[in-house]
Amino acid sequence: MSKKFDFVIRTWSAWAPGFNNQGHRQNQQDMQTEKAGLPAHVPKALQRRLSPLARAVFNATDLCIGNVATPIVLSSAHGEVNKSLEMLKAMQRGEEISPTAFSLSVHNAISGLFSIAHNNHQEITVLAPGQDGISMVFLEALGILHERRNNTDDVLIVLYDEPLSDFYPSLSIGLKAPTSCALAIKIALSGQGLPLQLQRSPEHRHDSGEHALQIFAFLEFLTSENTTLQLGNHRQSWIWHKQ
Repeated sequence: MSKKFDFVIRTWSAWAPGFNNQGHRQNQQDMQTEKAGLPAHVPKALQRRLSPLARAVFNATDLCIGNVATPIVLSSAHGEVNKSLEMLKAMQRGEEISPTAFSLSVHNAISGLFSIAHNNHQEITVLAPGQDGISMVFLEALGILHERRNNTDDVLIVLYDEPLSDFYPSLSIGLKAPTSCALAIKIALSGQGLPLQLQRSPEHRHDSGEHALQIFAFLEFLTSENTTLQLGNHRQSWIWHKQ
């Protein structure tokens, strides 16, 4: 029998074109051009540095931040890779690239901006889980909670992705988001909220290996009456149970 991990979702929030911050679908008009709004407390100087993907993260996390800084685990299949591509194109044209532009194109760029905006000096981890999907961020967050049981009450999980540029070839494993999206989830080992259980299964899943699509699958799980969600890849799968 595989180990079971019990935890509680204290609060969550999401942003994607056509959805409000609790995941319910809104007006479909101009979905692809919709931009995420920013919390008023984000400094103007910092706002100018935020890409559309970073804006989605800041929007989704606003309702989950709270007054006490917590450890954070972020997960994105590609991060700001589209920014990296634009820099390479600029270099090909013979243009100079600023250090600031480079620093904002690396995979953990958004986490750095986030820590500055919220003055968060807690542990921040950024994952690129590939085919292993969103289960990896839950395992990382649960590991932090168990390791720091007496020093932290909760951990903030942030899942985010955006469509890749058409420049990149189609991947057989399908790690491409259909639209920009961000989902923030604050979890704890106990307390008030939605009790969940996470369990590994040896069952293979050939139909749900896309990391970005798993964000929407989990969002639907949160907003529906479904009590079980199973996601995985060709090696294994993970099952979330509402208790």
